[in-house]
Amino acid sequence: MAEDLTIIQGSKEEVYQSLIPQINALTEGEPDLIANLANICGALKEQFGWLWVGFYLVKPVPASSDTELVLGPFQGPVACTRIKKGRGVCGAAWQKAETLIVDDVEKFPGHIACSSLSKSEIVVPVIRNNEVLGVLDVDSELLSQFDDTDKKYLEQIVGEINFG
Repeated sequence: MAEDLTIIQGSKEEVYQSLIPQINALTEGEPDLIANLANICGALKEQFGWLWVGFYLVKPVPASSDTELVLGPFQGPVACTRIKKGRGVCGAAWQKAETLIVDDVEKFPGHIACSSLSKSEIVVPVIRNNEVLGVLDVDSELLSQFDDTDKKYLEQIVGEINFG
């Protein structure tokens, strides 16, 4: 397992193409999901300097047959701990089972403001066997920070996570 990260400058595409093999080296051979999610968050936060990078995992609601998103490994300011399906950008991405890019979170109906500094967001669901197991949530202090390049490569990163 590599434990160094080489930060590069260049186009967004070049940055992702350099970063993905490094993430794979960080997670290769490590069976612990939480450790791998933590390193993925750290690598993305270090490379891009986004406000918040983290995972929410689908977990059972205590004393209920329902499930909800529960905060997992992340980098950034403290965050919301639990999110119901369909609520906010994370809950909507979970419900729709698709990546959502929000250019201005203030214009997203039902946005959950975990941090007033967040201006734009991308949420990528982790899908295995047609079931959403969690989401990767990334927030930026800038409006319109995320685009189809982020979608493409963040979906690739999420797709390579071993959820065992």
